[in-house]
Amino acid sequence: MVTLKAARALLDEKGLRSSATRIHVLAYLLSYPSHPTADEIYQALLPKMLTLSKTTIYNTLDLLTEANITRQITIDGKEARFDIIIVDHGHFQCNTCKHIYDFSVDLDECMVADLTGFKVAQRNIYFKGICPNCQK
Repeated sequence: MVTLKAARALLDEKGLRSSATRIHVLAYLLSYPSHPTADEIYQALLPKMLTLSKTTIYNTLDLLTEANITRQITIDGKEARFDIIIVDHGHFQCNTCKHIYDFSVDLDECMVADLTGFKVAQRNIYFKGICPNCQK
């Protein structure tokens, strides 16, 4: 599977050990860039990895986030979701279908007041509303 090879290569590039769990979690994120939750990843991988635990999934996602391979987003305020796209971009969540859409945004052009002297580590823009499909 090409995605497993890509996942292993990305882990190697970041200097991380390529355990089976790390490879499969990263391959899942590469194959399904739909902002899944840890539980969604766990449910998807469990049939392939019968000894998998949720704790292992959470630890793996924390490691991938620390290594700047994934980004954690909390657009709905309830569950952390994981995004394989780490370049700055915005997210739109439909209030009806709950799907999360990515969109391009030039965050360097955004005017931000009162942050003089701060070192910004991450920038997020979230919008909520109704997507075109649900408006029909």
